Amino acid sequence: MAVTTQGPSTVRRPGPPFTLCFHGVGVPTHEREPGEAGYWVGRDQLLEILDWVAQSPQVALSFDDGNRSDVDVVLPALVERDLVATFFPVVDRIGDAWSTSVRGLEELLAAGMDVGTHGLTHRPWAGLRGEAARAEILSPRPALEDLLGRRVDRAAAPLGRYDRHTLALLRTGGCAEVNLSDQRPARPGAWLQPRFSVRADDTAASLQARMLASTAPARRVRNAAASLVKRLR
Repeated sequence: MAVTTQGPSTVRRPGPPFTLCFHGVGVPTHEREPGEAGYWVGRDQLLEILDWVAQSPQVALSFDDGNRSDVDVVLPALVERDLVATFFPVVDRIGDAWSTSVRGLEELLAAGMDVGTHGLTHRPWAGLRGEAARAEILSPRPALEDLLGRRVDRAAAPLGRYDRHTLALLRTGGCAEVNLSDQRPARPGAWLQPRFSVRADDTAASLQARMLASTAPARRVRNAAASLVKRLR
């Protein structure tokens, strides 16, 4: 399949200062990592949060892991509210019994969504070196491009874990944007984009409170320091 390589995967505009990171919707029937269920939300919970986001232009949306609920539940809800999001599937899971298929990813793209990579097997990137790092971090992008026939230039760090070696590999590999799980405001147009992970007990009100708290001067200093430690280690 020919891959379109001219230009980024989507037209980039100055982004909003906050990005939410969802995982699955519903009840996980096949928990792949300990504690995964703590990041799944119910359908009604998702809809309540999306209704709030539809009225909050400062909030962007992303969905990690590539669960089947991305297409079965999330996509219709986004289209109904005229919202867009970026989806980050785990490449080695595409098409398995619990994950979206290539056709599902094509449906997301056809609806105006964007697709990036979330690693090859969801192995945390921090600490990886050599061939293991290249396999987990770099190989998913061309693999996904070949499946979709289009450029893929965004990535999201599995479990939010990264280090300076990870970032150097992504930058030299041509990744245009790296999404993290650092709970702090994003800087529009920045290469590193922090996100707020949505948890099973979150509501629109709790997310709004968490975002507001992250803008307090003392919290901003702590969050920036924590991110700096990750980037330098």
